[in-house]
Amino acid sequence: MKRVKDAFDERAAALDGLLGVGRSFDMIGRTLRIGGRRARLWVVNGYADDTVLERAISAWLPIPSLEDVGTLQAFADRYVSVCDATVETDRLKAVTSVFAGKTLLIIDGFSGGVVLDAKQFPLRSVEEPDTSKVLRGSHDGFGESVMKNAALLRRRIRDSQLTLESLQVGTRSRTDVVLCYMENRVDRKLLDQLRKKLEAMDVGSTAMSQESVAEAIAPPQWWNPFPKTRYTERPDVAAASVLEGDILLMIDNTPAVMLLPCSLFRFLEEVNDYYFPPLVGTYLRIVRVIVLLLTLFVTPLWYLLVKSPDTLRQSLHFLLIEDEYYVPLILQLLLVEFIIDVLKLASLNTPDVLSNSFSMLGALILGDFAVQARWLVPEVLVYMAFVAIANYAQHSYEMGYAVKLCRMVLLLLIWLFDWWGFIGGILGILALIASTRPLIGKGYLYPLIPFNGKDLWALLHHRPIDRNNS
Repeated sequence: MKRVKDAFDERAAALDGLLGVGRSFDMIGRTLRIGGRRARLWVVNGYADDTVLERAISAWLPIPSLEDVGTLQAFADRYVSVCDATVETDRLKAVTSVFAGKTLLIIDGFSGGVVLDAKQFPLRSVEEPDTSKVLRGSHDGFGESVMKNAALLRRRIRDSQLTLESLQVGTRSRTDVVLCYMENRVDRKLLDQLRKKLEAMDVGSTAMSQESVAEAIAPPQWWNPFPKTRYTERPDVAAASVLEGDILLMIDNTPAVMLLPCSLFRFLEEVNDYYFPPLVGTYLRIVRVIVLLLTLFVTPLWYLLVKSPDTLRQSLHFLLIEDEYYVPLILQLLLVEFIIDVLKLASLNTPDVLSNSFSMLGALILGDFAVQARWLVPEVLVYMAFVAIANYAQHSYEMGYAVKLCRMVLLLLIWLFDWWGFIGGILGILALIASTRPLIGKGYLYPLIPFNGKDLWALLHHRPIDRNNS
């Protein structure tokens, strides 16, 4: 009997060392006595649901004997009332479960341990994302708990075909990721491709959540600014995408859900399009396409026309600059591009109480004073102000910055080579888009290349609900 107790002591000491009992103040290890046998329980203090654990322990302590219990699974079946409870024989998986918020129980004389899901994460309330607001529709949003996010998705899709497949990625962080898809609508080839990429991930940590996962499974195209995936923090957008056959990738500790597959034309869609009648939604989508093209071409075209005023037609002379200036136009345009990004970064660190004052101060100093000092001309501020405002019509930050970088390169090419630079820049942007490789999918230009007329038409306009397939 003494040999068995020594084995239990060794198991408990080994688990204490792996879990950091004594090193970390929040790791709790408690010794109990269940049915006349020694037992030990581990839980992270910040995760523990005291009510559930107290009820479970209260049921174990009065057990008179475990002599008639042959296995740990039999103990769990008879005495564990927690809904999510499994017997785990792999020590590493058991340790990872504790770090994920679960409770581990081992009992003298039984191999393995019982893993109980008695956790309660610190969570913020379900609120609408700041960057995806709607006039009509639901005003909830995803949070940092993948379990809560799955519940928000289940609330909207009450179908047995909805599948949520759990995986763990990262050799150190062991982050929970969930593949969400409709069993009868998903493209099995794309699903297998994504699952293999996730299982083959060779990274130590996914501390940056969705960005870490995206970079780990993305093709090696660091020089290409165009986004390889789409994100959403809205449960209604995620549910609609799943029902259309897309794959969702939920990642624990982030409210951003990845929508796959991704193509360039999918960025034309926006949630507000679908909360209005089809005609209004189609109009909004057309406006968004026009604004996206203007943000890319308005300042390069203006600079190209005023760069050589002698060749400008009489009807376009209103574009010319009448005021005197000392800083070259190309430097003015690039300087304002830089200042806009500085203001964006500064606004992220500005307290809400001072945000209005900061906006007024930035507008006065960087606008009026810069013109009076003849660093900038009013025309540059007008065109760049339009570009800065119009850029917010694009709901994807990644796509907005891809357009911005392309616009800056286009300005430099025009400065160097005039019209030839403009033409070469457009061809280069088209080649860059065509060479973009998404995480999974049929291509970045699908459904244009390869051509699928039905899917392309569906993306270019807001279609009414298909009553036969809704």
